[in-house]
This record gives sequence, structure tokens and C-alpha cells, in this order.
Amino acid sequence: MNEKMTAPPSSSLANSATLSILAYCSSSILMTVTNKMVLSQFDFHMNFFLLSIQSFTAVVMLLLFKKLGLISFRNLNTNEAKKWFPISLGLVAMIYTGSKSLQFLSIPVYTIFKNLTVILIAYGEVLWFGAKVTPMMLLSFVFMVLSSVIAGWSDIAAFVPEDPTDLQFNPGYLWIAANCFSSAGYVLYMRKRIKHFNFKDFDTVYYNNLLSFPVMLALSFWLEGWVSGEFKSTFAPDVRQSLTVAIMFTGLSSFFISYGSAWCVRCTSSTTYSMVGSLNKLPVAASGILFLGDPATVGNVLGIFLGFIAGILYSYSKSDQAKKNLALANNSFLSKPLMAEFNNAMESPV
Repeated sequence: MNEKMTAPPSSSLANSATLSILAYCSSSILMTVTNKMVLSQFDFHMNFFLLSIQSFTAVVMLLLFKKLGLISFRNLNTNEAKKWFPISLGLVAMIYTGSKSLQFLSIPVYTIFKNLTVILIAYGEVLWFGAKVTPMMLLSFVFMVLSSVIAGWSDIAAFVPEDPTDLQFNPGYLWIAANCFSSAGYVLYMRKRIKHFNFKDFDTVYYNNLLSFPVMLALSFWLEGWVSGEFKSTFAPDVRQSLTVAIMFTGLSSFFISYGSAWCVRCTSSTTYSMVGSLNKLPVAASGILFLGDPATVGNVLGIFLGFIAGILYSYSKSDQAKKNLALANNSFLSKPLMAEFNNAMESPV
């Protein structure tokens, strides 16, 4: 019997690319909303401490679910942990460089450069995994960056001084460049290690959060003013209880986005994962205009429209590429028995 017949079908729920993308989108939007609530409503500045709490909560939830028999994942292996640790450092570098770039750049400018990460990841997959960047995919990248430029044009124009001689070098450009490369490296290397170790989704979530927690906590002690009283003033008695509840809720959200990210990277590709991460801002922006009273300017509406066009082009290019790969695989499978039959016919006597 052929052992391949016992493998689970690629159309199963656990291997569904569509479901993994939906899970990542919904968890990412939930994470954005909950983080926005904590960082804005409570004027919270201890980002690394918040991230360490989120990692700790995700690990506790995993261990609890495993003890209850609801899920299973591999125990921590020292050798695997050493090889996975650079991924955790990449996650920390991605977060830190992103926060530093936002200190110097406006959000629209940050978004434009951040979207260039998708292109870096796409060509990284060409080098590491032998993927292809089709002209349709490249066109979708252009539309995606163009949508960011148009949507944030008013803020970009305000960011640039009227007198060109007043234009000074902004260190935010160095930070956003570091963020793009660290983000691309993090996603690509995580995908490579997932395949190398044959990690399941919960294995990835467990290793990512367990290894990043001590790094995040150490950076919080070092950079976020624990000695100078930042922690005490942040958790003032009048907001302590409500802030703690909000932070714990973001911890629950972090568990879902950790799982959604691992699922999406495993079932799709690093480029698709990054593209979804860029495009999932569109439903948030659209809902803000429709339900939250955000101004519906020409730039906002056109930017959202071009963003959706970029998503459609990318989806079509991936679907067309999948069909071509399937046709090539079928031709390769059929060619061997057909050639054998042809050779037998030529060798047999008339």
C-alpha cells in the first residue's frame, strides 16, 4: 500500500488556507482594537511590559488547555529552543524598531514604508523557497503601496516642509528600514524553522511566547523606567483595576493572534501572510468611516478602494499560480505511466 494515501487531505479544516487567513485577519483586528484601548484610553507607555504580559498569558493558556486535554503540543526541547531563539529575537527587534520609527514618522509615512516589507518577503521567498513573483503579484504590490500614499497624502504633505532647505535627515527612516528587514527576516526564518522542525501550530505558539517572554520583560526593566517610577505612576490606584483587566484581555487576544499567525504562515506562504497583515487594515479603516464617524475624504475612500483592488489582484495571481502548479503536477504524474506504456508498445513484436 502507498503510505501517501494515509496522509490527511489538503482540504481538511486544519490545512485550509482560507480559514487560516480569516483567523489571522479577525485575530489581528481584535489585537489592534484591544491594544489601542490600552495604549490610548489609559495613556500606557510601557510597550515591552504589555508584550511580556501578553506572552505570559498565552503560555499559561496553552499549559492550561493542555492539562485539560483540549490541545497537545511538544514539550520544550533545549536543542530546538536554541535554534528557535533567533526567531524570538527577530520578533523583539521587529517590535522595537517599529515603535522607534513611529516616534519620528507619521502613521501614513510609516504605513507606506511598512508595506514595502511585503516585497522584501516575496523576493526572500524566491531565494529561500524557490517561489515565483508573477507580474500580477508585482502589480498588486504597486497598488498596495499606492493606496497607502493616496490615503495618507494630506499627512505626508504636512510632514514635508515647504522650504526644501529646511528638510533635515529624519532618523525614523533608518528605524523603519531596520523594521522592514527585521520583519521580513522574522517571517521568513519562522516559516523555514516551522518546516524544519515540522512544528504544529500550537508548537509554534508555545515556543514563540515562551522564549520571547523573558526578553520582553528584561527590555521593559531596562528601557521603560521601572526605577524612575514609571510603573507606579502607570498603575495608579484610580486606574489599576480597570487597566489590569484591559491588559489581561489583550493577553487573550495575543493568544489568538499567535495561533492565527502560525496557522496562516504554515498553510499559505510568508508573502501571503505579510500581504494579509497589510490589507487587514482596510476593514478597520472602512468600519471607522461607516460606523465611528471618521471623515470620508476622497483620499481615504480611494486608498481603501485601491487596497481592495490590490487584494483581489494578489488573490487572483495566487489562485492562477496554484492552478498552473496543479496542472504541472498532474502532467508529471501522468507522463511516467504513459511513457512506460509507449515504450512497451514500441518494444513488443507486431
